[in-house]
Amino acid sequence: MSSMFKGMIIRSAPDVYTPRVFKEAHVDHTCHARDLSTLGTAQSDSAQRVRCNDSTMRGNKVFLFPKGIRAVVTPVSDPTVTTKKRVFTFGKGRSEGNKSMKSLLGGKGANLAEMASIGLSVPPGLTISTEACQEYQQNGKSLLSDLWEEVLEGLKIIEMEMGSYLGDPSKPLLLSVRSGAAISMPGMMDTVLNLGLNDDVVAGLAAKSGERFAYDSYRRFLDMFGGVVMGISHSLFEDKLEKLKETKGVKLDTELTASDLKELVELYKNVYLEAKGENFPSDPIKQLQLAVQAVFESWDSPRAIKYRSINQITGLKGTAVNIQSMVFGNMGNTSGTGVLFTRNPSTGEAKLYGEFLVNAQGEDVVAGIRTPEDLDTMKSCMPEAYKELVENCEILEKHYKDMMDIEFTVQENRLWMLQCRSGKRTGKGAVKIAVDMVKEGLVDTRSVVKMVEPQHLDQLLHPQFEDPSAYKDQVIAVGLPASPGAAVGQIVFSADDAEAWHAQGKSAILVRTETSPEDVGGMHAATGILTARGGMTSHAAVVARGWGKCCISGCSEIRVNDAERFLVVGDQVIKEGEWLSLNGSTGEVILGKQPLSPPALSGDIETFMSWADGIRRLKVMANADTPEDALTARNNGAQGIGLCRTEHMFFASDERIKTVRKMIMAVTPEQRKAALDQLLPYQRSDFEGIFRAMDGLPVTIRLLDPPLHEFLPEGDLEHIVSELTTETGVTEEEVFSRIEKLSEVNPMLGFRGCRLGISYPELTEMQARAIFQAAITMSNQGVKVLPEIMVPLVGTPQELGHQVSLIHDVARKVFSEMGSSLSYKVGTMIEIPRAALIADEIAEEAEFFSFGTNDLTQMTFGYSRDDVGKFLPIYLSKGILQSDPFEVLDQKGVGQLIKIATEKGRRARPNLKVGICGEHGGEPSSIAFFAEAGLDYVSCSPFRVPIARLAAAQVAV
Repeated sequence: MSSMFKGMIIRSAPDVYTPRVFKEAHVDHTCHARDLSTLGTAQSDSAQRVRCNDSTMRGNKVFLFPKGIRAVVTPVSDPTVTTKKRVFTFGKGRSEGNKSMKSLLGGKGANLAEMASIGLSVPPGLTISTEACQEYQQNGKSLLSDLWEEVLEGLKIIEMEMGSYLGDPSKPLLLSVRSGAAISMPGMMDTVLNLGLNDDVVAGLAAKSGERFAYDSYRRFLDMFGGVVMGISHSLFEDKLEKLKETKGVKLDTELTASDLKELVELYKNVYLEAKGENFPSDPIKQLQLAVQAVFESWDSPRAIKYRSINQITGLKGTAVNIQSMVFGNMGNTSGTGVLFTRNPSTGEAKLYGEFLVNAQGEDVVAGIRTPEDLDTMKSCMPEAYKELVENCEILEKHYKDMMDIEFTVQENRLWMLQCRSGKRTGKGAVKIAVDMVKEGLVDTRSVVKMVEPQHLDQLLHPQFEDPSAYKDQVIAVGLPASPGAAVGQIVFSADDAEAWHAQGKSAILVRTETSPEDVGGMHAATGILTARGGMTSHAAVVARGWGKCCISGCSEIRVNDAERFLVVGDQVIKEGEWLSLNGSTGEVILGKQPLSPPALSGDIETFMSWADGIRRLKVMANADTPEDALTARNNGAQGIGLCRTEHMFFASDERIKTVRKMIMAVTPEQRKAALDQLLPYQRSDFEGIFRAMDGLPVTIRLLDPPLHEFLPEGDLEHIVSELTTETGVTEEEVFSRIEKLSEVNPMLGFRGCRLGISYPELTEMQARAIFQAAITMSNQGVKVLPEIMVPLVGTPQELGHQVSLIHDVARKVFSEMGSSLSYKVGTMIEIPRAALIADEIAEEAEFFSFGTNDLTQMTFGYSRDDVGKFLPIYLSKGILQSDPFEVLDQKGVGQLIKIATEKGRRARPNLKVGICGEHGGEPSSIAFFAEAGLDYVSCSPFRVPIARLAAAQVAV
């Protein structure tokens, strides 16, 4: 009877057991037994109802079985019937999806559909949508019955195309089940290969393709299914394999005979009993169902959650599931598997870059289980397949207009394309690839700015070794240069320790035999990564390159002892905590702490940045407090200084800070003025250096902002009093009295900013005089000076009016004294919410606004930036906040204040210059907001200027 029913959903239904219904249940279409064999059994007191949804007849048919006949229940039924399509099939020359459907099909599914539709050899398959994953999570982590019907319908199409069937020993179809989110997350979610094998099917496969291949595939499946689906530790299987190899006297898996592998299969099946107390599930449909659920479950695995958190990936529905007919790289020496990039992802060189393993499956390469060989191996032993692969790479680059990451398998000399996606690359690689593709005519200068990510430039700004030739005698091993850059740190042997050491402010080098996706937190926290096994496309290499983190993989000269926390190189033992340096560009592992030098921008990066600068509308300035910082900013492409913090100049030497303390301890205006007169030459000299460095570009100087107590010595009260008495010549009693007056309950909201200049006008006068004297002196030397004076922490137009009037008076006096004048601007920092709300009134006094988003965020949220660390991690982990508002602009709150202030300010003064000078000035998503809000410029740290330039260009595109 069972051979008559295919695609059925069976439910207990005693209420419909009537002769009339039996008449309606005439079967006129053949159905496959497998659809009755899934999750369990269901019986009713009278009968069972079966609905058969047939590929040739779309109507449902109802069948009743008398009591006692057992039928199997498919996944949990959902009372809501949905017509939404959730399963999309693909095969060579046809597909139901395309590359634009990444949010629905995931990156892998969308690209498989695209490759199939442009005629590449893609094993037929289907993709379950990300929406189905979302429904699975919302449905109490149960598969919906109508979704499972769709999957079975799609499976029929794969079977028809392949001419083989899941669970059929005479024509066995094996499947791969893989995850694939809209944004690539290498190694973070789960994959199962060779699904569909059991004792009957493996015998059929052996008869068709050889015993050794069949049982090798079966033992791989038992291991992978156990780990991914059943939660059995991989080490339990690995232990059985190692012991068997020892018994048989062999070193390599490939040396095991078919008979050995049969023995291993039985050992692996026993692992299920030992670990789970149940047999391995032999029913292929049950296997498929459990595997789909496992992939959906892996979306919420700790490693996937941590990876999304680290990379700030939000707003995705879940992972898609890609079910594909298996092709085999482990069918002997005419088969193999590989991973390649169409260009070198580290350097950007226009040459295929990848690895290949003869007689292996894809996981062997990606997981770093075997250290693979160069692609040239494939060229020599499978020339026809290699030639087709090269042609496919050219087709894909032209089609996607990008450097692609490709996984492929050769089965008995026939090439199959398993996956393609935009390849992860280093900063150096990204820039070279972008510039070369413009030169090759693949892309234009406008679209190319999207090919380089802001974090790529961040990598290029990382340090390198000062003198690589100096450490040559300290090189103890050489591995594969998996991710470039230089890393210096103390070695640790676990991901948890790397995170803990990082939290203590230590630089850690994470040393592992091989990394796994569970290590992702430690990999991110580490300064560099060193692995003994794995190739250039192993998990460690791909993840490290994506983060721009220095990584050396496949360093076979080292032996790692995790348990006792040391590594051995030759006869040398290096223990946890010892210093190691890594050169990710050469693969050199160097003993000790080698000196680093700052990076430089040149060559391709200059060409690329000139294209970005030609597109962006937003100007990029820098926050710089010294002539050296100003020069760095200019060299990095800054168009001026958006924030020069005068208080930082006071800490430049002992003489300066002592003079500042005399000014603070002064009781009378005369004493204060005498101290300020001593400070004036220091300030003037610094301003001259900055104006010289920024010749022809605007320089915005903020008047003194912090509370005065920040300039006092640290330590206990007696020590402070003693030091101040010695330095200033004031009596202890007067010092005590002054400290008492300066002490504040909440200094952030206390005596600081313009409140200092209003209370002590001579302070503003001294700073303004130093600025104007320096400006005239430099102007007289032929330097073009564009000074802008910024009054901090204004909350009322009267505060700003007081300071503006005072500054203008000083300017008139200095211009008269020096017999020369120049144009200048006076404006304010908008960092108090009230100032943003009455910006029209403030704009009557200010010629420019600069948003101090650090303080504006503090005051809008009511969070003290110094104390937020106590609760912010909890807020982020619970999803109360999506990101740290001091790093990424809060667009709904703080952002709205910026918009309101800009609109109101420009209504009152149409030519008002508006910018931002907080930490957010170098953060890409915040820059996009500032551009859309109509600001004229952003100002950020000198080292983030290139990142801001690129982000501003990407907004314009």
